[in-house]
Amino acid sequence: MQRSSPGTPVAERIRQNVEVDPSTGCWNWTKHIKPDGYGRLSIDGRMPTAHRASYEDAHGKVPPGLDVDHLCRNRRCVNPAHLEAVDRRENVLRGISFAAVNAAKTHCVRGHPFNEANTGHRGNARVCRRCSVIHSLAYRKRKSA
Repeated sequence: MQRSSPGTPVAERIRQNVEVDPSTGCWNWTKHIKPDGYGRLSIDGRMPTAHRASYEDAHGKVPPGLDVDHLCRNRRCVNPAHLEAVDRRENVLRGISFAAVNAAKTHCVRGHPFNEANTGHRGNARVCRRCSVIHSLAYRKRKSA
């Protein structure tokens, strides 16, 4: 790794500060890594994330309202081929957060399908209509006893 001068092009600075993983093709950022796992670099007094700088150098500005998503799921990766500009919802749903895991569910905990006929909504949550009916009947039975 060489130290780059302030006038060094972004693409060259990125190439100087990565280790290529031959098994995945990821370009792992070797300089400053934030606690959340994303790399940082300094460009003209700004401190963008390294993956965003790499994306913009290869593909141009990220359109307003879009995030740069790692298709490889590796936050240190700055390989432009592994990066895609997507909206926030798509970025979250591709991940492993609670929202992503719940959105990927096709059935409720009792095995009823989440389809158009059987899915209701309570706030931002999906609700199984069959389970709601079962719960309501059991509640009424307990109350009348």
